[in-house]
Amino acid sequence: MIRVLVVDDDFRVADLHARYVGRVPGFEVGGVAHTAAEAVELAARLRPHLVLLDQYLPDASGTAIVPRLGGHIIMLTAAAESAVVREALGYGVVNYLVKPFSEADLAERLRAYARFHARLDRAPSLSQSEIDRAMRTLREGDRVDAAVRKGRSSHTAQLVIDAVRDAGEPVTAVDVATRLGLSRATAQRYLSDLAADGRVTVGLRYGTTGRPEHLYRWPAQT
Repeated sequence: MIRVLVVDDDFRVADLHARYVGRVPGFEVGGVAHTAAEAVELAARLRPHLVLLDQYLPDASGTAIVPRLGGHIIMLTAAAESAVVREALGYGVVNYLVKPFSEADLAERLRAYARFHARLDRAPSLSQSEIDRAMRTLREGDRVDAAVRKGRSSHTAQLVIDAVRDAGEPVTAVDVATRLGLSRATAQRYLSDLAADGRVTVGLRYGTTGRPEHLYRWPAQT
């Protein structure tokens, strides 16, 4: 489970963002802060994986406390000035979302972060190509078109993504094919694409006879 600290000076906005986070599978809100000092104190105590941080806090700017928060940071702020964005990115902020935004906008970035988090946790060391894919994951968000291969259908890709994400447990190509009315081979092609891009994780299920089955799982599921 990815533990999140929400930081916003507006109590209603902070509560709204916390509710958004709580509706994304694989995430939980560990705490909510309304000042820079409170954010630093909670971060030290809760050790969140991810901090959703506003720039405009009553006692300091959000970017001023980024180095003291420890976890990864996504800025959720009305600050769109290039100087603020440069400062945030310079401190290593992993994503930046300008207010106002929708619940879907935030959920997209959280799911992207979940894939990034899962990829980095997968092995003690990574190849250059794996690092490159992890970095792209953060920037691509949850868009289907970013990863659809030539000759594939973005509509079918989205159906396969939804089938894996909504299953709540690991699924096989046969499971997906049956649910969507596709051939097993078609489901397998789309699932293999998603696995190659790191959008789903892959395990094996060994039966009593025959080859082991591949099990596909949405990274945010726990």
